[in-house]
Amino acid sequence: MKILITGGAGYIGSTICSALYDQGHEVVVIDNLSTSVKTTPSVENFYELDIGNIEALKQIESDHKDIDAIIHCAAKIIVPESVSNPNIYYQENVVKTVAFFNWVKKLNISKIIFSSTASLYKASNDHIVSEISELNPTSPYAKTKLAMEFILEDFCNAYQMNCISLRYFNPIGADPKMRSGPNFKESTHLLGKLIQASESENKKFTVTGNKWDTKDGTGIRDYVHVWDLAEAHVKAIEMISSITSESNRFIPINIGSGGGLTVKEMIKIFEEVVGIELDIKITDPRPGDISGNFADITKAKSILNWQPRMSIEQGIADAIKWHRKQSF
Repeated sequence: MKILITGGAGYIGSTICSALYDQGHEVVVIDNLSTSVKTTPSVENFYELDIGNIEALKQIESDHKDIDAIIHCAAKIIVPESVSNPNIYYQENVVKTVAFFNWVKKLNISKIIFSSTASLYKASNDHIVSEISELNPTSPYAKTKLAMEFILEDFCNAYQMNCISLRYFNPIGADPKMRSGPNFKESTHLLGKLIQASESENKKFTVTGNKWDTKDGTGIRDYVHVWDLAEAHVKAIEMISSITSESNRFIPINIGSGGGLTVKEMIKIFEEVVGIELDIKITDPRPGDISGNFADITKAKSILNWQPRMSIEQGIADAIKWHRKQSF
């Protein structure tokens, strides 16, 4: 199958590329490289362009007339930035994405995997959420993802498209073969900040919020190895025709570990893996933060025949290995 991946040079997108290659698929990549570098193995099929540039997309249309499916990962994803500058998030994640899918529609490409987010969900009392749990996105970033889910569902019903929306929880780790991984230089995520703190002279780490309704007051998150996440995309793209139907063209599916860790628990595991002790400081939550949820992955198991295989410890170890590889 020939698959077009937007945002294919990013952390998740490039890992998906590798997983698809390993299964014999051909990949075409679009990325404007605004927040990433070209690490994808699909060098010969790489296009540095913006998804909103329809004229530039015509080159792909000319070069690859046999694209079978789309995996849409391109998006701006920093929650605090979306709060301070929502306009650019709606422009990039909604306006340009609608233009892109209008182009997709004209090409009669009907198989779509959408990169969504677990931050759509309202924080539940027991912190576990399924695909039918109440939605209440609190940040502009999450609202753009929900907006696109609504739009894609309408596109599917009106234009005979089929879409699986994978609602990611918190990816960690790197490609186990070290072909791709996260950029920790300006990390806004917990594991990246832990690695930065572990390498600092004073070993100080700041926890944002300790008064949430959780077992220890710190936020709770569901961490899933990025390779497990990539394999979920492979499953979804290979099974989309058998999963979707004329009466059920848009299907959201949670992709997580199925369990939750508080920030303090994650810090403890990190310290054990790395063999250090951090100096912890508590501050107020960031704008847009929520107490957190973890995934009910029953649907992923039953529909995609997918479940995570890699541990939190492996995710931490792979992330550190990737970081050290990039440092030399």
